[in-house]
Amino acid sequence: MTPWLRELTPLRVWPKTIPAAHYNCVRLALKRLSCPLRHELERPAMILLLHEDFWAGMAPWDEELPLLAWTDFDTRRSGLDQPVSCRLHLYHAHAGLLMGVALEALDAGLKQRLDAQRAAGTRNDGS
Repeated sequence: MTPWLRELTPLRVWPKTIPAAHYNCVRLALKRLSCPLRHELERPAMILLLHEDFWAGMAPWDEELPLLAWTDFDTRRSGLDQPVSCRLHLYHAHAGLLMGVALEALDAGLKQRLDAQRAAGTRNDGS
């Protein structure tokens, strides 16, 4: 986690489990598109800052403070089809309502970006 996120005090921290498909999609996007990666969601309106060790959901009207953040990913799993445990930090009173919808929208949006990159035949690493 970056220092700016570590310094903020969340309203609440929950243990969460991210479905394998969502986690794997983000990891693939970080490898193929860029790391860190900025991804904008329309619904819910959110900007996601994706890094290897955390994902932060920021309000589009104030990119200084996060709404929520997934951190402390436990990637020890027996296979790629296994979910990943993490900690969800909530920084806004209603952020808990956004987490599931945000993951679904992120997954769909990253798949579109990865498909577009594949169709264009380009990769972030120059191949």
